[in-house]
Amino acid sequence: MKEYIRKNGLRVAAAVLAVVLVVLLANALLDGREGLLANITGAISAPVGQAANAAVDWLEGIYGYIYQYDQLVADNNALRAQLAQAQQAAISATELQEENDRLRELLNFAAKHEDYVMEPASITDWGSSNWSSSFRISKGSANAANPIEVGDCVVTEYGALVGQVIELGDTQCTVRTVVDSNIDVGALVGEAGAVGMCVGDFALMQEGCLRLTYLSENAQLVEGEAVLTSGRGYIPQGLIIGYIRNVLSEGNGQTLYGVVEPACDLASLSQVFIITDFSVQE
Repeated sequence: MKEYIRKNGLRVAAAVLAVVLVVLLANALLDGREGLLANITGAISAPVGQAANAAVDWLEGIYGYIYQYDQLVADNNALRAQLAQAQQAAISATELQEENDRLRELLNFAAKHEDYVMEPASITDWGSSNWSSSFRISKGSANAANPIEVGDCVVTEYGALVGQVIELGDTQCTVRTVVDSNIDVGALVGEAGAVGMCVGDFALMQEGCLRLTYLSENAQLVEGEAVLTSGRGYIPQGLIIGYIRNVLSEGNGQTLYGVVEPACDLASLSQVFIITDFSVQE
Protein backbone atom coordinates (compact mmCIF):
# COMPACT_ATOMS: atom_id res chain seq x y z
CA MET A 1 0.00 0.00 0.00
CA LYS A 2 2.80 2.39 0.90
CA GLU A 3 4.50 1.84 -2.45
CA TYR A 4 1.19 2.19 -4.33
CA ILE A 5 0.44 5.53 -2.68
CA ARG A 6 4.00 6.67 -3.22
CA LYS A 7 3.71 5.93 -6.96
CA ASN A 8 0.01 6.75 -7.71
CA GLY A 9 -1.00 9.22 -5.00
CA LEU A 10 -0.70 12.25 -7.29
CA ARG A 11 -2.86 10.60 -9.94
CA VAL A 12 -5.63 9.88 -7.44
CA ALA A 13 -5.49 13.43 -6.13
CA ALA A 14 -5.62 14.83 -9.70
CA ALA A 15 -8.64 12.70 -10.54
CA VAL A 16 -10.54 13.89 -7.46
CA LEU A 17 -9.62 17.51 -8.22
CA ALA A 18 -10.86 17.15 -11.79
CA VAL A 19 -14.26 15.94 -10.61
CA VAL A 20 -14.53 18.88 -8.24
CA LEU A 21 -13.65 21.35 -11.00
CA VAL A 22 -16.27 19.86 -13.36
CA VAL A 23 -18.97 20.27 -10.74
CA LEU A 24 -17.94 23.83 -9.97
CA LEU A 25 -17.89 24.70 -13.71
CA ALA A 26 -21.37 23.27 -14.19
CA ASN A 27 -22.68 25.45 -11.37
CA ALA A 28 -21.04 28.52 -12.92
CA LEU A 29 -22.60 27.85 -16.33
CA LEU A 30 -26.06 27.54 -14.85
CA ASP A 31 -25.51 31.07 -13.48
CA GLY A 32 -27.53 30.39 -10.39
CA ARG A 33 -30.63 29.12 -12.25
CA GLU A 34 -32.59 26.54 -10.40
CA GLY A 35 -34.16 23.55 -12.01
CA LEU A 36 -33.76 19.87 -12.50
CA LEU A 37 -30.15 20.25 -13.63
CA ALA A 38 -29.31 22.43 -10.64
CA ASN A 39 -30.91 19.96 -8.28
CA ILE A 40 -28.99 17.12 -9.87
CA THR A 41 -25.78 19.15 -9.76
CA GLY A 42 -26.35 20.01 -6.11
CA ALA A 43 -27.14 16.46 -5.27
CA ILE A 44 -23.91 15.35 -6.91
CA SER A 45 -21.62 18.19 -5.86
CA ALA A 46 -22.30 17.96 -2.12
CA PRO A 47 -21.23 14.35 -1.63
CA VAL A 48 -18.48 14.71 -4.23
CA GLY A 49 -17.10 17.73 -2.38
CA GLN A 50 -17.21 15.86 0.89
CA ALA A 51 -15.52 12.90 -0.75
CA ALA A 52 -12.89 15.18 -2.25
CA ASN A 53 -12.16 16.73 1.13
CA ALA A 54 -12.04 13.30 2.72
CA ALA A 55 -9.73 12.08 -0.06
CA VAL A 56 -7.40 15.02 0.41
CA ASP A 57 -7.34 14.46 4.18
CA TRP A 58 -6.71 10.77 3.63
CA LEU A 59 -3.88 11.47 1.22
CA GLU A 60 -2.32 13.94 3.63
CA GLY A 61 -2.58 11.36 6.40
CA ILE A 62 -1.00 8.66 4.21
CA TYR A 63 1.85 10.94 3.16
CA GLY A 64 2.37 11.92 6.79
CA TYR A 65 2.45 8.27 7.81
CA ILE A 66 4.92 7.43 5.05
CA TYR A 67 7.18 10.31 6.06
CA GLN A 68 6.97 9.34 9.73
CA TYR A 69 7.62 5.68 8.93
CA ASP A 70 10.65 6.46 6.79
CA GLN A 71 11.98 8.80 9.49
CA LEU A 72 11.53 6.10 12.14
CA VAL A 73 13.35 3.58 9.94
CA ALA A 74 16.20 6.04 9.42
CA ASP A 75 16.40 6.79 13.16
CA ASN A 76 16.32 3.08 13.96
CA ASN A 77 19.15 2.34 11.52
CA ALA A 78 21.19 5.21 12.96
CA LEU A 79 20.68 3.92 16.51
CA ARG A 80 21.65 0.40 15.45
CA ALA A 81 24.85 1.73 13.90
CA GLN A 82 25.66 3.71 17.05
CA LEU A 83 24.98 0.64 19.21
CA ALA A 84 27.25 -1.52 17.04
CA GLN A 85 30.02 1.08 17.31
CA ALA A 86 29.60 1.26 21.09
CA GLN A 87 29.68 -2.54 21.38
CA GLN A 88 32.81 -2.74 19.23
CA ALA A 89 34.47 -0.05 21.33
CA ALA A 90 33.59 -1.97 24.51
CA ILE A 91 34.98 -5.21 23.04
CA SER A 92 38.18 -3.44 21.97
CA ALA A 93 38.59 -1.90 25.42
CA THR A 94 38.06 -5.29 27.08
CA GLU A 95 40.56 -6.98 24.76
CA LEU A 96 43.08 -4.22 25.41
CA GLN A 97 42.65 -4.59 29.17
CA GLU A 98 43.05 -8.37 28.91
CA GLU A 99 46.19 -7.92 26.81
CA ASN A 100 47.62 -5.51 29.39
CA ASP A 101 46.85 -7.98 32.18
CA ARG A 102 48.56 -10.80 30.26
CA LEU A 103 51.66 -8.71 29.65
CA ARG A 104 51.80 -7.64 33.30
CA GLU A 105 51.59 -11.26 34.45
CA LEU A 106 54.17 -12.28 31.88
CA LEU A 107 56.60 -9.62 33.13
CA ASN A 108 56.17 -10.91 36.67
CA PHE A 109 56.67 -14.51 35.54
CA ALA A 110 59.70 -13.64 33.38
CA ALA A 111 61.27 -11.69 36.24
CA LYS A 112 61.16 -14.82 38.40
CA HIS A 113 62.58 -17.00 35.63
CA GLU A 114 65.24 -15.00 33.84
CA ASP A 115 66.71 -18.18 32.40
CA TYR A 116 63.55 -18.89 30.36
CA VAL A 117 63.52 -18.02 26.67
CA MET A 118 59.89 -17.61 25.61
CA GLU A 119 58.21 -17.20 22.26
CA PRO A 120 54.69 -15.66 22.24
CA ALA A 121 52.05 -17.14 19.95
CA SER A 122 48.33 -16.88 19.31
CA ILE A 123 45.95 -19.82 19.09
CA THR A 124 44.64 -20.05 15.53
CA ASP A 125 42.26 -23.01 15.78
CA TRP A 126 41.39 -26.01 17.90
CA GLY A 127 41.53 -29.65 16.84
CA SER A 128 38.22 -31.18 15.82
CA SER A 129 38.82 -34.75 17.02
CA ASN A 130 36.85 -36.09 19.98
CA TRP A 131 39.74 -38.45 20.76
CA SER A 132 42.33 -35.80 21.52
CA SER A 133 42.74 -32.27 22.86
CA SER A 134 45.00 -30.05 20.77
CA PHE A 135 45.24 -26.69 19.04
CA ARG A 136 47.41 -24.90 16.49
CA ILE A 137 49.40 -21.75 17.18
CA SER A 138 50.75 -18.99 14.95
CA LYS A 139 54.47 -19.74 15.25
CA GLY A 140 56.64 -22.29 13.47
CA SER A 141 60.22 -22.93 12.44
CA ALA A 142 60.26 -20.09 9.88
CA ASN A 143 58.53 -17.23 11.70
CA ALA A 144 59.64 -17.59 15.32
CA ALA A 145 62.33 -15.33 16.79
CA ASN A 146 63.53 -18.23 18.96
CA PRO A 147 63.98 -21.77 17.56
CA ILE A 148 61.05 -24.07 18.42
CA GLU A 149 61.43 -27.83 18.80
CA VAL A 150 58.97 -30.69 19.11
CA GLY A 151 58.55 -31.34 22.83
CA ASP A 152 58.84 -27.70 23.92
CA CYS A 153 56.34 -26.88 26.63
CA VAL A 154 53.65 -24.24 26.27
CA VAL A 155 52.51 -22.11 29.21
CA THR A 156 50.21 -19.23 30.07
CA GLU A 157 51.49 -15.79 31.02
CA TYR A 158 51.55 -16.77 34.69
CA GLY A 159 53.41 -20.04 34.18
CA ALA A 160 50.60 -22.63 34.16
CA LEU A 161 51.38 -25.60 31.94
CA VAL A 162 49.17 -25.71 28.82
CA GLY A 163 50.76 -28.55 26.88
CA GLN A 164 53.61 -29.54 24.56
CA VAL A 165 54.49 -28.99 20.91
CA ILE A 166 53.92 -32.25 19.02
CA GLU A 167 54.11 -31.08 15.37
CA LEU A 168 56.24 -28.31 13.91
CA GLY A 169 55.55 -26.54 10.62
CA ASP A 170 57.03 -23.51 8.93
CA THR A 171 54.48 -21.01 10.22
CA GLN A 172 52.50 -22.96 12.80
CA CYS A 173 52.75 -25.64 15.50
CA THR A 174 50.34 -28.19 16.90
CA VAL A 175 50.15 -28.29 20.69
CA ARG A 176 48.87 -31.27 22.68
CA THR A 177 47.09 -29.92 25.75
CA VAL A 178 47.70 -30.96 29.32
CA VAL A 179 44.44 -32.97 29.39
CA ASP A 180 45.04 -34.88 26.14
CA SER A 181 44.72 -38.65 26.56
CA ASN A 182 48.35 -39.11 25.37
CA ILE A 183 50.01 -36.54 27.63
CA ASP A 184 52.54 -37.61 30.27
CA VAL A 185 54.39 -35.13 32.47
CA GLY A 186 56.68 -35.74 35.43
CA ALA A 187 55.08 -34.31 38.58
CA LEU A 188 55.90 -33.23 42.13
CA VAL A 189 53.20 -33.06 44.78
CA GLY A 190 52.96 -32.24 48.47
CA GLU A 191 55.33 -30.49 50.83
CA ALA A 192 57.71 -33.44 50.68
CA GLY A 193 57.78 -33.24 46.88
CA ALA A 194 56.56 -36.77 46.23
CA VAL A 195 57.31 -37.81 42.66
CA GLY A 196 54.65 -39.06 40.28
CA MET A 197 53.35 -38.77 36.75
CA CYS A 198 50.48 -36.75 35.36
CA VAL A 199 49.07 -38.76 32.48
CA GLY A 200 46.16 -38.35 30.11
CA ASP A 201 43.01 -40.39 30.57
CA PHE A 202 40.32 -40.47 27.90
CA ALA A 203 37.42 -40.47 30.36
CA LEU A 204 38.96 -37.68 32.43
CA MET A 205 39.73 -35.71 29.26
CA GLN A 206 35.99 -35.35 28.74
CA GLU A 207 35.87 -33.65 32.15
CA GLY A 208 38.88 -31.43 31.38
CA CYS A 209 41.12 -33.26 33.88
CA LEU A 210 44.07 -35.67 33.99
CA ARG A 211 45.35 -38.42 36.29
CA LEU A 212 48.16 -38.20 38.86
CA THR A 213 49.61 -41.69 39.26
CA TYR A 214 52.85 -43.76 39.49
CA LEU A 215 53.51 -42.11 42.84
CA SER A 216 56.60 -42.73 44.92
CA GLU A 217 56.22 -45.06 47.89
CA ASN A 218 54.32 -43.66 50.90
CA ALA A 219 53.25 -40.57 48.94
CA GLN A 220 50.27 -38.81 50.47
CA LEU A 221 47.68 -37.03 48.36
CA VAL A 222 45.47 -34.27 49.72
CA GLU A 223 42.61 -32.65 47.83
CA GLY A 224 43.41 -29.08 46.84
CA GLU A 225 47.20 -29.60 46.77
CA ALA A 226 49.16 -28.07 43.92
CA VAL A 227 50.84 -30.37 41.41
CA LEU A 228 54.06 -29.05 39.81
CA THR A 229 56.29 -30.22 36.99
CA SER A 230 59.32 -32.26 38.06
CA GLY A 231 61.62 -31.03 35.29
CA ARG A 232 61.66 -34.13 33.12
CA GLY A 233 62.54 -33.73 29.44
CA TYR A 234 61.72 -30.45 27.70
CA ILE A 235 59.68 -29.13 30.61
CA PRO A 236 61.36 -27.05 33.34
CA GLN A 237 60.77 -27.81 37.00
CA GLY A 238 58.24 -25.92 39.08
CA LEU A 239 55.55 -25.05 36.53
CA ILE A 240 52.05 -25.40 37.94
CA ILE A 241 50.13 -28.26 36.32
CA GLY A 242 47.01 -28.02 38.43
CA TYR A 243 45.33 -28.97 41.70
CA ILE A 244 44.14 -32.29 43.06
CA ARG A 245 40.37 -32.36 42.74
CA ASN A 246 39.77 -35.89 44.04
CA VAL A 247 41.83 -38.65 45.67
CA LEU A 248 40.67 -42.10 44.54
CA SER A 249 41.88 -45.68 44.75
CA GLU A 250 42.04 -48.65 42.45
CA GLY A 251 43.23 -52.26 42.66
CA ASN A 252 41.11 -53.15 45.73
CA GLY A 253 42.13 -49.91 47.42
CA GLN A 254 45.82 -50.69 47.28
CA THR A 255 46.78 -47.90 44.85
CA LEU A 256 45.93 -44.23 45.21
CA TYR A 257 45.68 -41.79 42.36
CA GLY A 258 44.58 -38.20 42.04
CA VAL A 259 42.27 -36.46 39.61
CA VAL A 260 44.00 -33.20 38.68
CA GLU A 261 42.19 -30.13 37.43
CA PRO A 262 44.51 -27.98 35.27
CA ALA A 263 45.55 -24.57 36.55
CA CYS A 264 45.04 -23.08 33.08
CA ASP A 265 41.54 -22.45 31.76
CA LEU A 266 41.81 -24.04 28.34
CA ALA A 267 38.44 -22.71 27.22
CA SER A 268 39.51 -19.08 27.60
CA LEU A 269 42.99 -19.28 26.06
CA SER A 270 43.81 -16.98 23.16
CA GLN A 271 47.55 -16.41 23.59
CA VAL A 272 50.27 -18.73 24.91
CA PHE A 273 54.04 -18.75 25.35
CA ILE A 274 56.48 -21.45 24.23
CA ILE A 275 59.46 -22.03 26.49
CA THR A 276 62.13 -22.67 23.89
CA ASP A 277 65.10 -22.80 26.29
CA PHE A 278 65.82 -22.85 30.04
CA SER A 279 68.52 -23.73 32.50
CA VAL A 280 68.33 -27.27 33.83
CA GLN A 281 68.26 -27.35 37.65
CA GLU A 282 70.81 -29.69 39.24
